Amino acid sequence: MILIDKMCYRSGLRYMNAEVKFAYTVVTLLICIVSRSLIAAGIVLLANGILTVKRGGIPFALYVKYMLIPLAFLLMSTLALIVNISREPLDAYAILIGSWYLTSSKVSLWFALRQIGSGFASVSCLYFLALNTTMTDILGTLKKIHCPQLLLELMLLIYRFIFVLMDTASAIMTAQRVRLGYEKLRTSLHSFGEMAAALFIRAWKRSNALYDALESRGYDGELRVLEESRAADRKEIAAVIVFEISLIFVIWLAKRIGIE
Repeated sequence: MILIDKMCYRSGLRYMNAEVKFAYTVVTLLICIVSRSLIAAGIVLLANGILTVKRGGIPFALYVKYMLIPLAFLLMSTLALIVNISREPLDAYAILIGSWYLTSSKVSLWFALRQIGSGFASVSCLYFLALNTTMTDILGTLKKIHCPQLLLELMLLIYRFIFVLMDTASAIMTAQRVRLGYEKLRTSLHSFGEMAAALFIRAWKRSNALYDALESRGYDGELRVLEESRAADRKEIAAVIVFEISLIFVIWLAKRIGIE
Protein backbone atom coordinates (compact mmCIF):
# COMPACT_ATOMS: atom_id res chain seq x y z
CA MET A 1 0.00 0.00 0.00
CA ILE A 2 1.22 3.52 -0.82
CA LEU A 3 2.46 5.42 2.23
CA ILE A 4 0.04 8.33 1.60
CA ASP A 5 -2.81 5.83 1.50
CA LYS A 6 -1.69 4.34 4.82
CA MET A 7 -1.53 7.79 6.38
CA CYS A 8 -5.08 8.74 5.38
CA TYR A 9 -6.49 5.52 6.86
CA ARG A 10 -4.65 6.21 10.15
CA SER A 11 -5.41 9.93 10.23
CA GLY A 12 -7.25 11.42 13.18
CA LEU A 13 -9.45 13.26 10.65
CA ARG A 14 -10.26 10.04 8.79
CA TYR A 15 -13.86 9.97 10.04
CA MET A 16 -14.54 13.67 9.59
CA ASN A 17 -17.29 14.25 7.02
CA ALA A 18 -15.70 14.00 3.56
CA GLU A 19 -17.90 16.71 2.04
CA VAL A 20 -16.74 19.22 4.67
CA LYS A 21 -13.08 18.40 4.02
CA PHE A 22 -13.61 18.59 0.27
CA ALA A 23 -15.39 21.95 0.50
CA TYR A 24 -12.67 23.36 2.78
CA THR A 25 -9.96 22.20 0.37
CA VAL A 26 -11.59 23.55 -2.79
CA VAL A 27 -12.66 26.93 -1.36
CA THR A 28 -9.31 27.57 0.35
CA LEU A 29 -7.39 26.54 -2.77
CA LEU A 30 -9.46 28.90 -4.94
CA ILE A 31 -8.90 31.78 -2.51
CA CYS A 32 -5.13 31.18 -2.65
CA ILE A 33 -5.09 31.06 -6.46
CA VAL A 34 -7.31 34.10 -6.99
CA SER A 35 -5.79 36.34 -4.33
CA ARG A 36 -2.10 35.52 -4.85
CA SER A 37 -1.59 36.94 -1.39
CA LEU A 38 1.49 36.03 0.63
CA ILE A 39 -0.37 36.71 3.89
CA ALA A 40 -3.17 34.35 2.85
CA ALA A 41 -0.60 31.76 1.78
CA GLY A 42 1.11 31.93 5.17
CA ILE A 43 -2.19 31.54 7.04
CA VAL A 44 -3.27 28.60 4.86
CA LEU A 45 0.10 26.86 5.23
CA LEU A 46 -0.04 27.23 9.00
CA ALA A 47 -3.68 26.06 9.21
CA ASN A 48 -3.13 23.02 6.99
CA GLY A 49 0.06 22.11 8.83
CA ILE A 50 -1.70 22.19 12.21
CA LEU A 51 -4.70 20.24 10.92
CA THR A 52 -2.60 17.58 9.18
CA VAL A 53 0.13 17.13 11.79
CA LYS A 54 -1.61 17.91 15.09
CA ARG A 55 -5.19 16.84 14.38
CA GLY A 56 -4.47 14.26 11.71
CA GLY A 57 -1.50 12.72 13.50
CA ILE A 58 0.74 12.68 10.42
CA PRO A 59 4.45 12.69 11.44
CA PHE A 60 5.91 16.18 11.11
CA ALA A 61 9.10 14.95 9.39
CA LEU A 62 7.08 13.02 6.82
CA TYR A 63 4.81 16.00 6.17
CA VAL A 64 7.80 18.30 5.61
CA LYS A 65 9.37 15.71 3.30
CA TYR A 66 6.26 15.59 1.14
CA MET A 67 5.96 19.38 1.09
CA LEU A 68 9.55 19.82 -0.10
CA ILE A 69 8.81 17.89 -3.31
CA PRO A 70 6.40 20.46 -4.84
CA LEU A 71 8.53 23.30 -3.46
CA ALA A 72 11.43 22.16 -5.66
CA PHE A 73 9.20 22.20 -8.75
CA LEU A 74 7.83 25.64 -7.83
CA LEU A 75 11.34 27.05 -7.49
CA MET A 76 12.38 25.62 -10.85
CA SER A 77 9.22 26.89 -12.58
CA THR A 78 9.81 30.45 -11.33
CA LEU A 79 13.53 30.45 -12.09
CA ALA A 80 12.94 32.44 -15.30
CA LEU A 81 11.33 35.21 -13.23
CA ILE A 82 14.13 35.29 -10.65
CA VAL A 83 17.12 35.11 -13.02
CA ASN A 84 17.51 37.09 -16.26
CA ILE A 85 20.44 37.62 -18.63
CA SER A 86 20.66 41.20 -19.87
CA ARG A 87 23.16 43.79 -21.03
CA GLU A 88 21.57 46.30 -18.64
CA PRO A 89 21.52 45.75 -14.85
CA LEU A 90 18.11 45.74 -13.15
CA ASP A 91 17.18 47.15 -9.77
CA ALA A 92 17.01 43.97 -7.61
CA TYR A 93 20.52 42.60 -8.16
CA ALA A 94 23.10 42.45 -10.94
CA ILE A 95 26.08 40.11 -11.30
CA LEU A 96 28.48 41.04 -14.11
CA ILE A 97 29.59 38.08 -16.23
CA GLY A 98 31.74 39.29 -19.09
CA SER A 99 29.70 41.86 -20.98
CA TRP A 100 26.36 40.49 -19.67
CA TYR A 101 24.52 40.80 -16.38
CA LEU A 102 22.86 38.03 -14.40
CA THR A 103 20.10 40.21 -13.03
CA SER A 104 16.47 40.66 -12.06
CA SER A 105 14.00 43.37 -11.12
CA LYS A 106 12.24 43.86 -7.80
CA VAL A 107 8.87 43.52 -9.53
CA SER A 108 9.87 40.12 -10.97
CA LEU A 109 11.19 38.90 -7.63
CA TRP A 110 8.03 39.97 -5.81
CA PHE A 111 5.83 38.37 -8.47
CA ALA A 112 7.84 35.12 -8.27
CA LEU A 113 7.58 35.12 -4.47
CA ARG A 114 3.79 35.51 -4.66
CA GLN A 115 3.58 32.72 -7.23
CA ILE A 116 5.62 30.37 -5.05
CA GLY A 117 3.65 31.28 -1.92
CA SER A 118 0.20 30.80 -3.46
CA GLY A 119 1.29 27.61 -5.24
CA PHE A 120 2.81 26.16 -2.08
CA ALA A 121 -0.31 26.97 -0.05
CA SER A 122 -2.50 25.41 -2.75
CA VAL A 123 -0.44 22.22 -2.62
CA SER A 124 -0.84 22.12 1.17
CA CYS A 125 -4.63 22.15 0.64
CA LEU A 126 -4.38 19.13 -1.64
CA TYR A 127 -2.11 17.36 0.84
CA PHE A 128 -4.65 18.02 3.58
CA LEU A 129 -7.31 16.25 1.52
CA ALA A 130 -5.04 13.41 0.36
CA LEU A 131 -3.53 12.68 3.78
CA ASN A 132 -6.83 12.76 5.68
CA THR A 133 -9.41 11.37 3.23
CA THR A 134 -9.60 7.93 1.65
CA MET A 135 -10.01 7.54 -2.09
CA THR A 136 -13.44 5.95 -1.71
CA ASP A 137 -14.63 8.99 0.30
CA ILE A 138 -13.27 11.37 -2.34
CA LEU A 139 -14.99 9.45 -5.13
CA GLY A 140 -18.20 9.37 -3.11
CA THR A 141 -18.06 13.14 -2.68
CA LEU A 142 -17.43 13.67 -6.40
CA LYS A 143 -20.38 11.42 -7.17
CA LYS A 144 -22.65 13.51 -4.93
CA ILE A 145 -21.73 16.69 -6.82
CA HIS A 146 -22.61 14.89 -10.08
CA CYS A 147 -19.12 14.39 -11.46
CA PRO A 148 -19.31 12.38 -14.75
CA GLN A 149 -19.58 8.66 -14.03
CA LEU A 150 -17.00 7.79 -16.70
CA LEU A 151 -14.43 9.99 -14.98
CA LEU A 152 -15.14 8.34 -11.61
CA GLU A 153 -14.76 4.87 -13.14
CA LEU A 154 -11.41 5.82 -14.66
CA MET A 155 -10.20 7.30 -11.37
CA LEU A 156 -11.14 4.14 -9.47
CA LEU A 157 -9.52 1.83 -12.01
CA ILE A 158 -6.34 3.93 -12.16
CA TYR A 159 -6.21 4.01 -8.37
CA ARG A 160 -6.51 0.23 -8.29
CA PHE A 161 -3.82 -0.27 -10.94
CA ILE A 162 -1.34 1.95 -9.13
CA PHE A 163 -1.05 -0.75 -6.47
CA VAL A 164 -0.92 -3.54 -9.05
CA LEU A 165 1.84 -1.84 -11.04
CA MET A 166 3.86 -0.95 -7.93
CA ASP A 167 3.68 -4.54 -6.68
CA THR A 168 4.69 -5.93 -10.08
CA ALA A 169 7.53 -3.43 -10.51
CA SER A 170 8.80 -4.16 -6.99
CA ALA A 171 8.87 -7.92 -7.69
CA ILE A 172 10.74 -7.44 -11.00
CA MET A 173 13.29 -5.05 -9.50
CA THR A 174 13.90 -7.40 -6.55
CA ALA A 175 14.66 -10.23 -8.97
CA GLN A 176 16.98 -7.94 -10.95
CA ARG A 177 18.84 -6.80 -7.82
CA VAL A 178 19.43 -10.42 -6.80
CA ARG A 179 21.12 -10.90 -10.17
CA LEU A 180 23.19 -7.68 -9.69
CA GLY A 181 21.17 -5.88 -12.34
CA TYR A 182 21.74 -2.50 -10.69
CA GLU A 183 25.45 -2.88 -9.88
CA LYS A 184 26.67 -0.32 -12.42
CA LEU A 185 25.13 2.61 -14.31
CA ARG A 186 25.09 0.78 -17.64
CA THR A 187 23.49 -2.36 -16.20
CA SER A 188 21.08 -0.22 -14.19
CA LEU A 189 19.82 1.54 -17.32
CA HIS A 190 19.52 -1.77 -19.15
CA SER A 191 17.67 -3.41 -16.24
CA PHE A 192 15.34 -0.45 -15.85
CA GLY A 193 14.47 -0.58 -19.55
CA GLU A 194 13.72 -4.29 -19.35
CA MET A 195 11.62 -3.75 -16.23
CA ALA A 196 9.59 -0.99 -17.93
CA ALA A 197 8.97 -3.17 -21.00
CA ALA A 198 7.92 -6.17 -18.89
CA LEU A 199 5.74 -3.95 -16.72
CA PHE A 200 3.90 -2.60 -19.77
CA ILE A 201 3.18 -6.10 -21.10
CA ARG A 202 2.02 -7.39 -17.70
CA ALA A 203 -0.15 -4.32 -17.13
CA TRP A 204 -1.78 -4.90 -20.52
CA LYS A 205 -2.50 -8.54 -19.68
CA ARG A 206 -3.82 -7.71 -16.21
CA SER A 207 -6.11 -5.00 -17.56
CA ASN A 208 -7.64 -7.50 -20.01
CA ALA A 209 -8.00 -10.07 -17.21
CA LEU A 210 -9.65 -7.45 -14.97
CA TYR A 211 -12.14 -6.49 -17.66
CA ASP A 212 -12.98 -10.15 -18.32
CA ALA A 213 -13.53 -10.66 -14.58
CA LEU A 214 -15.83 -7.63 -14.43
CA GLU A 215 -17.80 -8.80 -17.46
CA SER A 216 -18.26 -12.27 -15.97
CA ARG A 217 -19.72 -10.68 -12.82
CA GLY A 218 -22.31 -8.62 -14.67
CA TYR A 219 -20.42 -5.34 -15.09
CA ASP A 220 -22.84 -2.72 -16.48
CA GLY A 221 -20.51 0.25 -16.70
CA GLU A 222 -20.56 1.24 -13.02
CA LEU A 223 -18.35 0.02 -10.19
CA ARG A 224 -20.28 0.06 -6.93
CA VAL A 225 -18.29 0.56 -3.74
CA LEU A 226 -19.60 0.40 -0.18
CA GLU A 227 -19.51 3.83 1.45
CA GLU A 228 -19.77 4.89 5.07
CA SER A 229 -22.30 7.65 5.60
CA ARG A 230 -21.17 10.20 8.21
CA ALA A 231 -23.27 13.20 9.11
CA ALA A 232 -21.51 16.55 9.00
CA ASP A 233 -20.84 18.10 12.39
CA ARG A 234 -22.31 21.59 12.70
CA LYS A 235 -19.24 22.76 14.60
CA GLU A 236 -16.99 21.61 11.75
CA ILE A 237 -19.15 23.39 9.16
CA ALA A 238 -19.17 26.56 11.26
CA ALA A 239 -15.39 26.39 11.72
CA VAL A 240 -14.83 26.10 7.96
CA ILE A 241 -17.19 29.01 7.22
CA VAL A 242 -15.56 31.23 9.87
CA PHE A 243 -12.07 30.38 8.58
CA GLU A 244 -12.91 31.16 4.95
CA ILE A 245 -14.65 34.44 5.82
CA SER A 246 -11.73 35.42 8.07
CA LEU A 247 -9.25 34.58 5.31
CA ILE A 248 -11.11 36.72 2.78
CA PHE A 249 -11.33 39.57 5.31
CA VAL A 250 -7.57 39.41 6.01
CA ILE A 251 -6.82 39.53 2.26
CA TRP A 252 -9.16 42.53 1.81
CA LEU A 253 -7.67 44.33 4.80
CA ALA A 254 -4.11 43.69 3.61
CA LYS A 255 -4.90 45.16 0.20
CA ARG A 256 -6.60 48.18 1.80
CA ILE A 257 -3.43 49.04 3.71
CA GLY A 258 -1.20 48.22 0.74
CA ILE A 259 0.20 44.87 1.91
CA GLU A 260 -0.01 41.82 -0.33
